[in-house]
Amino acid sequence: MNYLAHLFLARPTADSHFGNLLGDFRRGVDTNRFGNAVQLGLKNHYEVDRFTDSHESVLAAKVLFDKSRRRFAPVALDIYFDHLLIKHWTKFSTQCFDDFREQSFALLEQRLPTMPRTMQHSVGHMITHDWFEDYANEEGIAKAISVVAKRIRFPNTFHNAVDDIGKHQQEIEARFLAFFPDLIAHINDNSPENMDKS
Repeated sequence: MNYLAHLFLARPTADSHFGNLLGDFRRGVDTNRFGNAVQLGLKNHYEVDRFTDSHESVLAAKVLFDKSRRRFAPVALDIYFDHLLIKHWTKFSTQCFDDFREQSFALLEQRLPTMPRTMQHSVGHMITHDWFEDYANEEGIAKAISVVAKRIRFPNTFHNAVDDIGKHQQEIEARFLAFFPDLIAHINDNSPENMDKS
């Protein structure tokens, strides 16, 4: 769900953007049918997720959620971390956010016809309805979490993750600011895409 972070850590090409989001839509998809550049983007996605899931600041942030919702904490954090990335954008990029968003959406649109059907639907919806505009404000985060809660196929209280975020907002933000520079440095040094300059 942390689409913005994955795009931020992709290379500025259509294949890289496709591959870096493909990781969230790979179920039931033969990813071997895609070209090398897309495959490298997909590997980059996996590396981002692996590093994120094991980082001490992310693990500490997950514990802040109520026990009844902790299994969903990674999803809520993915969404909220995208919000925090927008909030602190100038700390991490010299390109203005609006320009980055336009560029990323344009690159994704180039590959929409070749995306798996579920990915086409989600990415098309993200572009048309500008999810990142929603992610930029707290109300949009609550909306995104509510949408995810409705997709869960069993009774849940995931929508109340907004309360957990509100209660621990400052600590979660501090954890993000400790984590994200480490993620950037790790991907700069270890990304499969950065090791292949073709």
